[in-house]
Amino acid sequence: MSVISLKEPEVAIREVRLGSITGFEGTAGELVQCARTGKLQDNARQFSQCMGCSSGNAFCQLSMIQDAVVVNHAPVGCAGDVFGFNFVYRVGQMERNLPPVIGRYFNTNIEEQDTIFGATQKLEDTIREAYTRVKPKAIFITTSCASGIIGDDVEGVANALTEELGIPVVACFCEGFKSKIWTTGFDSAYHAIVRKIVKPPLKKSNKVNIINFWGSHIFDDLLKPLGYEPDYIVPFSTVGQLERISEAVATIQVCPTLGSYLGAALEQVYGVPEIKAPPAYGLRGTDNWLRELGRVLDREDQIETLINKEHARVLPLLGDYRKQLEGKTAYITAGAAHGHALIALLRELGMTVQGAAIFHHDPLYDNGDTASDALAHAVNTYGDIANYNVCNKQAYELVNILNRVRPDIMIARHGGMTLWGAKLGIPTLLIGDEHFSFGYQGLLNYAERILETLDNKEFVTNLAKHSTMPYTKWWLEQNPFHFLGRNVHVEVY
Repeated sequence: MSVISLKEPEVAIREVRLGSITGFEGTAGELVQCARTGKLQDNARQFSQCMGCSSGNAFCQLSMIQDAVVVNHAPVGCAGDVFGFNFVYRVGQMERNLPPVIGRYFNTNIEEQDTIFGATQKLEDTIREAYTRVKPKAIFITTSCASGIIGDDVEGVANALTEELGIPVVACFCEGFKSKIWTTGFDSAYHAIVRKIVKPPLKKSNKVNIINFWGSHIFDDLLKPLGYEPDYIVPFSTVGQLERISEAVATIQVCPTLGSYLGAALEQVYGVPEIKAPPAYGLRGTDNWLRELGRVLDREDQIETLINKEHARVLPLLGDYRKQLEGKTAYITAGAAHGHALIALLRELGMTVQGAAIFHHDPLYDNGDTASDALAHAVNTYGDIANYNVCNKQAYELVNILNRVRPDIMIARHGGMTLWGAKLGIPTLLIGDEHFSFGYQGLLNYAERILETLDNKEFVTNLAKHSTMPYTKWWLEQNPFHFLGRNVHVEVY
């Protein structure tokens, strides 16, 4: 279990805190065994095509707090994240009947001269300007490679302006060069929130924290009959809401990759229990998750009634879907926890998972409880998965593997990866709402969408006929892991 220290301005990166890796090829079972026996070691790539940035992931969470401002202390190019998340923010507001306002994002425009003489004055001026224009309830400063390298005293500026402006001005240290694990940015954002926004509880509420991205509000119907109210955090929260999340009775993580740090911090610092079972994907996974929820909320009898009712509803439909999907093959590319969950879900539907390209691997989460290990759950419940690749969005590896295994369908969590399956003529399914596959209904939702995708192959078939690949015949004939170092599953030390 990692120890949460709110005295430190920066959160330790995942490589140090959790032993996370971005390079592996083998089977899912081998990866789980390495992690459990202390033989897990990251593999370096001789060639890297791309990777995610922690700064973007921190911005992903902080940018959608309704009455806060984000000041990006960086060259203007680093503000490229603003456009995409502003679009998601506007759409999410409309879905929730919130006033459709643009995001409140500012950039300090660090230039060449600033890298020599420092840019703290620019940061101070930008924060004051943001406060004058918007009058936010809090201001978050996201750092960048440039501000980190030149050593600007961001924490000192934040503390001084907190006193001057009378609102929290919070430093979020998320420099991209510090970590190869892009999800370290989530941890940075949550560390900033817990450290400077969340207040000690005055009383216990009937609320349950839901750490999520911006998915549909599926937990309303589950929690309200149990006497609890869901509190979806962080996107679309207010600063006032975040101040009181320490008063919740429990914390649910839709994606442990996203919420590992925040869930553990709320439990360690404020005693808010975290639901530690893997997320509710697949029939057995949902059973286990609901029983853990019932135990923590002291609603075990009601949960058993719900499980029996849902089994009676879902099992006949599931049997029909399994007959239609029998013998079908799939390949997955996604972030860690969601990718593990999709493996369980597809195996529950009777499909063969030919492999997975997962963006990183956490051998454990911040709570240190092996019950949270979603990949181990999938392997122990449904069997091993061959062709299991951990890669930080290396498309050249993905294309090579897809060209070899040729699944009936590729399922992706992130839009930038979907075109590679389509260009090869492989039907590709992208679902952005992480709640779409959650729970018993999620099984049926995914089965229906998979069948729809398999029944509509004409577009990708024609696309493949007229598309070219940027990868040469030489590369497609190579081992997909030609540039990856020695296999971690044979590393012993």
